[in-house]
Order: sequence, then structure tokens, then C-alpha cells
Amino acid sequence: MKNMVKTVEFAVEAGDPVLIENMGNSVDAVIQPVYARQIIKKGKSRYIKMGDKELNLAPEFKMFMHSKLANPHYPPEIQAECTIINFTVTESGLEDQLLSLVVRKERPDLAATKEELVQQQNEFKITLANLEKGLLKQLQEAKGDLTENIELIESLE
Repeated sequence: MKNMVKTVEFAVEAGDPVLIENMGNSVDAVIQPVYARQIIKKGKSRYIKMGDKELNLAPEFKMFMHSKLANPHYPPEIQAECTIINFTVTESGLEDQLLSLVVRKERPDLAATKEELVQQQNEFKITLANLEKGLLKQLQEAKGDLTENIELIESLE
């Protein structure tokens, strides 16, 4: 665990790709700023804060996470922030891929619309997660009577 964090820190600054193998159904919270792309810009430099360290982000850096689980279940924010590639081939999955290829060839307008909708859905998931975080933060920091806090009530609406 500690060794993995050191490896990720080194790779972020050196611009090396890093592969995290055999992931379970959860992702370590320490690397959350990396996969969530929580980049801090200072002038022309870009940084990522991992724990108490601000790491200089090299533009060549890439992170790959691998799981041997047949059907991993990650939280929606991880699915929205990462590209998940499933290499498991099933009959229905192959059918979906072939149908997608046919639609892309026969009706490229429908394929483009589908891609736009998938992108919008992912953006909505990220927005929802950010709104939930914001509301929880406002509720946590609220002082006094909650019914008199107009800003909090408006954001709840």
C-alpha cells in the first residue's frame, strides 16, 4: 500500500506510466486525486495534491488500473471519471458490439447521438457527485438553525 503510493507519486512527477494490478471492488482513497484529475494550476505548472504533498504533474503521466474481477462494481463517480474497458466476451456483449458497428456504418447520425448521450450521462453523474459533496459540506459547516439558512435551503432545492 505505502509502496504503491510512493510508486504513483514518483510516476506523476517523472511522467512515467503506472499500472496498478489486481484491483478489488474499491479504489484506495489516497490515489483519488489522480484518477479524478484534481489538477491545481499555478502559472504554467500543474500539480496534483496527494495526501499532504503537492506533486508536479508531468504531461506524459498515465495511470492504468487492472482488475481480474469478472464484473467489478465501482461507485458511479469512479465510473464517470475513468475509462473502463471490459475484456470479458459474452454472447450478449459481442452482439451489442456487432450491433454498434452496424449502426455506426448504416446510421452514423444515430451512433453519434448515442455517443453524445453517453458523454452527457457521464457528465451528469460527475455533476451529481459534486453537488452531493457540496450539499454535505454546506450541511456540515452550517451553524445555528438550518431552517433560517437561506443559501442552504436554495441549494437543497
